[in-house]
Amino acid sequence: MGLKVFLNGGFVDKEEAKISIFDHGLLYGDGVFEGIRSYKRRVFRLKQHLDRLYKGAEVIRLEIPLTKEAFQDKIIETLKVNNLDDAYIRAVVTRGIGDLGLDPRKCATPGLFIITDKIQLYPEKYYRSGMPISIAKTRRYHPLSMDPRVKSLNYLNNILGKIDAIDAGTEEALMLSVDDYVVECTGDNIFFVKGDELVTPPWELGSLEGITQKVVMDLGRKRGMKVGYKTMLAGEMYDFDECFLTGTAAEIIPVVQINGKTIGSGNPGEVTLQLLEDFRELTKTDGVKY
Repeated sequence: MGLKVFLNGGFVDKEEAKISIFDHGLLYGDGVFEGIRSYKRRVFRLKQHLDRLYKGAEVIRLEIPLTKEAFQDKIIETLKVNNLDDAYIRAVVTRGIGDLGLDPRKCATPGLFIITDKIQLYPEKYYRSGMPISIAKTRRYHPLSMDPRVKSLNYLNNILGKIDAIDAGTEEALMLSVDDYVVECTGDNIFFVKGDELVTPPWELGSLEGITQKVVMDLGRKRGMKVGYKTMLAGEMYDFDECFLTGTAAEIIPVVQINGKTIGSGNPGEVTLQLLEDFRELTKTDGVKY
């Protein structure tokens, strides 16, 4: 049986899943989305993902045509229809079909679709040996231009940063603010470790409030670490002992080099590996079962 997609109220084959060329999600990136993971038939932090989806929709004044409870049910149903034990879930809400103008009032009905499939962002070798990253030439957009807590369909800023990473020969790139402050990577939050201190840049600089980011902060506190947000210039990050990235798809991945400069010992750090182990243990018991 081929992959089924939930699209605007019903299930269709992957190959038949189509939206209108007049959908403002396509024309203008007008909409919101979430990437979610399931492990052994448990959807990890589903409530938090849906909370962020609905909060983002509220900010851009987009009314999601399902209650949170109904949306959760449809995610679970999509997983069951596709018989997936471990999956990546993409939940998307668009502004809907309108005309060629920007006016969202002309989009009468929001579009909604759910895709469940497999995903692997980075090769396994990076989890064992650590990953080098570069610094993107593209700067993160200013938070006053677009609320970074909204996970919108307009991802061009991130895509340009990803192109910078590809040009530099790395899998990922760190994006700085226009004032040279460390913000986040193109698809992941970033953390630094110094002794018993665990820090990540604040969202006010332009980073997404990550679901995995918050999980890792909680895990750090449970290990007795001093956990918090820290504003730092690009040059300051080389003073830390460890660095790692977090994201729904990436989980926790060690960073051993930034722009050709070694971080710490040049190997995945002890704290990073402990947190990765803690995180993977948590996914075995935390989540909505299906």
